Amino acid sequence: MVDEMVLTVIARDRPGLIKALSETIARHSGNWIDSSMARLGGEFAGILRVRVPTTESSALEAALGRLGDAGIAVAIRKGETSPLSREGRSVRLELTGVDHPGIVHRVSTALSAFNISIDELETRVFSGSMSGEQMFEAKAKIVLPATVEETKLRATLEGLAKDLMVDVELAAV
Repeated sequence: MVDEMVLTVIARDRPGLIKALSETIARHSGNWIDSSMARLGGEFAGILRVRVPTTESSALEAALGRLGDAGIAVAIRKGETSPLSREGRSVRLELTGVDHPGIVHRVSTALSAFNISIDELETRVFSGSMSGEQMFEAKAKIVLPATVEETKLRATLEGLAKDLMVDVELAAV
């Protein structure tokens, strides 16, 4: 039998964090499946999925907890052994414009109204090359349910783009 865990990890960024985490997982016969990790504001943050023999599950949880002594906070959520499949069509959503508070909230609210799931989301703020203004960029992979008419979604996003003064692009994945 095998248990699946989703781990969220946060620590001050420094060399050796992945080594400590992967070593702990390997020591308990765990298999690193999926992950997404990044350095954000001097912190290292990540989420990963591992599989571990059921007989090692409790010991791995305890060992991951002890990483806190080294300044590595790990939250554990036990999951299913197979991911749930989402029905629908994957679409890439990109948005760029002058940064201001509330962009992610307004866009996510619009997507939620269509019952659209966000599978991946990356955002960043950067200096505009010509103006030097703070620019905001978001890239997302979203799943459109079969019941969503893409023309209605596009119209909603275009209206929102005008209101937020951003450029929005939808494209097939």
